[in-house]
Amino acid sequence: MFKSFTMELAGRTLRVDVGRVGAQANGCAFIMYGDTTVLSTATASEKPRDGIDFFPLSVEYEEKMYAVGKIPGGFNKREGKASENAVLTSRVIDRPMRPLFPKDYRNDVTLNNMVMSVDPECRPELTAMLGSSIATCISDIPFDGPCAMTQVGLVDGEFIINPSQEQWKNGDLNLTVASTSEKVIMIEAGANEVPEDKMLEAIYMAHDINQTIIEFINKMVEEVGKAKHEYTSCAIPTELFDAMKEVVTPLEMEEAVFTDVKQVREENLRVIRDRLEEAFADNEEWLALIPEALYQYQKKTVRKMILKDHKRPDGRAITQIRPLAAEVDLIPRVHGSAMFTRGQTQICTITTLAPLSEAQKIDGLDDNEVAKRYMHHYNFPAYSVGETKVSRGPGRREIGHGALAEKALVPVLPSEDEFPYAIRTVSETFESNGSTSQASVCASTMSLMAAGVPIKRPVAGISCGLVTGDTDDDYLVLTDIQGLEDFFGDMDFKVAGTKDGITAIQMDIKIHGLTRPIVEEAIKRTREARMYILDEVMLPAISAPRPEVGKYAPKIISIQIDPEKIGEVVGQRGKTINEIIARTGVKIDITDDGQVSVCGTDAAMMASAVDMIKTIVTDFEEGQIFKGKVVSIKEFGAFIEFAPGKEGMVHISKISKERINHVEDVLTLGDNVTVVCLGKDKMGRISFSMKDVAQV
Repeated sequence: MFKSFTMELAGRTLRVDVGRVGAQANGCAFIMYGDTTVLSTATASEKPRDGIDFFPLSVEYEEKMYAVGKIPGGFNKREGKASENAVLTSRVIDRPMRPLFPKDYRNDVTLNNMVMSVDPECRPELTAMLGSSIATCISDIPFDGPCAMTQVGLVDGEFIINPSQEQWKNGDLNLTVASTSEKVIMIEAGANEVPEDKMLEAIYMAHDINQTIIEFINKMVEEVGKAKHEYTSCAIPTELFDAMKEVVTPLEMEEAVFTDVKQVREENLRVIRDRLEEAFADNEEWLALIPEALYQYQKKTVRKMILKDHKRPDGRAITQIRPLAAEVDLIPRVHGSAMFTRGQTQICTITTLAPLSEAQKIDGLDDNEVAKRYMHHYNFPAYSVGETKVSRGPGRREIGHGALAEKALVPVLPSEDEFPYAIRTVSETFESNGSTSQASVCASTMSLMAAGVPIKRPVAGISCGLVTGDTDDDYLVLTDIQGLEDFFGDMDFKVAGTKDGITAIQMDIKIHGLTRPIVEEAIKRTREARMYILDEVMLPAISAPRPEVGKYAPKIISIQIDPEKIGEVVGQRGKTINEIIARTGVKIDITDDGQVSVCGTDAAMMASAVDMIKTIVTDFEEGQIFKGKVVSIKEFGAFIEFAPGKEGMVHISKISKERINHVEDVLTLGDNVTVVCLGKDKMGRISFSMKDVAQV
């Protein structure tokens, strides 16, 4: 049965067709926001996947280049692996929806979003987020929705609901908020130092808009929604928990997990696991469930300790940050390096500087090819958590953490005019026990400063956790959560920013939403922690950006030339500019408006290249002095190359004050000479004199 639904959303029409396409999927929404069109589907397997202890949800966001009238680049001319933007969009869809599926559900579920056309006024990412929620809600897949998402921009001090691509790109705020009918369930933000109170205003403005969307989805569910199917529960039997408590008492479990050393805790738990396996050796069914049951036992113990006893596993106070340390310049010869340590979380970030020509070019669903001047990459090797695993390249988590730190630092970077470099920071995780992404923000800030990048203000990041009870008022917010509190807690609320405001937020939860008091307290706590980290650790390690880039970093000299003379600098088929590069070993970038950047490590060679360029673009006037090389000798004089591709002639009568019969009596090929410009001869050639130099 085909049915179409419409609503007005932020001044544009949102239309959803159900039953028009994708009839064999469990749920399908053909969704159009303006002219942006996305096909969103939700499918589930009939039976649970064997041998797993997690919910196998997959979220895909497919960018089709035909959506913007492009043919994919490269040899294959076909869309390949997901772009970074596609990965990040999939994560933003996954994070709010995952907690709304039943905790004991183990059937495979795939949410697929295919972008088929893009209207620059209506962002496809938002359309796909709404499409996934709608497709799941109207399907027969168990789901405790609806949920809705709204994006908020900030342009000229005014909030914009669901901003256009251009407003999103150039505004001071990129905020995405997901909500249920009662609570906020996900926050993702990049901001240009937006104050905390302004951020809260934007979050709850989006939450209010979400309520109108949820009403719209509920209407669809009432009319075309399928009955939710029955499924096999994979919950741990209560009898097993009761039997475990007889083997390992709650007090013994508390003693096992109550330590600030991760390795000690893991050894304690290994001993407990061995005791349980020995106790239930004759019960094969229970024996197979022990790993998951032990996890649940730990979780109940840790949550009870925190919420009821206000005891954290490492003995810290609720608002206390783990021991901190920071240092710079620990890696020799790189352009900048810094290490930040918080408890058993340790990140080392290395900064590399390069000419702007090495910025990353991105061919995506945008009107134009986009260049990323700043790149932040995050690596999480297995040894950082004491495991052995072959590296297969960055996964979605690594890409997401790298993008979060990048988002946090972009607002404080200098402009290209102030600092004409492409910048790459790489955060290497040496040790991990909670919130490595925010440690990488701190390490990257110091690394950039050590490299001589004149950032506007230092940025710090921290994460808060949450443990909730049976009511909305029964909760405890934890400052600086470690791994165990993240695994067994209800929230990971990451906030990065300067002393002036927030630059990035990423909030993940495992429950059905947060009340406003929890959100307000988390934002307040993270600000207090950021100020402490900046004042007590980061700024004492390096108080300001270094005045110059380091010894091994490339240096850049920028000059402005007349755009009409770019062709003279480049030369026919690049001959002139390539000759300058060959002679000096520098890199040269020229923009369409005549901005020339000369990059190198040898100051003398860079200065020589700049002199050559200036000489080439100079309008020759009588009396100018040049230095050049004899490149050709004729009977009537010699030709002097005074810049790559630029020659002038010295007539035989202008070579020496004494009369000479042959040019070769004074000059030979390759001689370096100083000449004065006499203007142009009758043939339009530049005329030089050697004998009149002293008179100028």
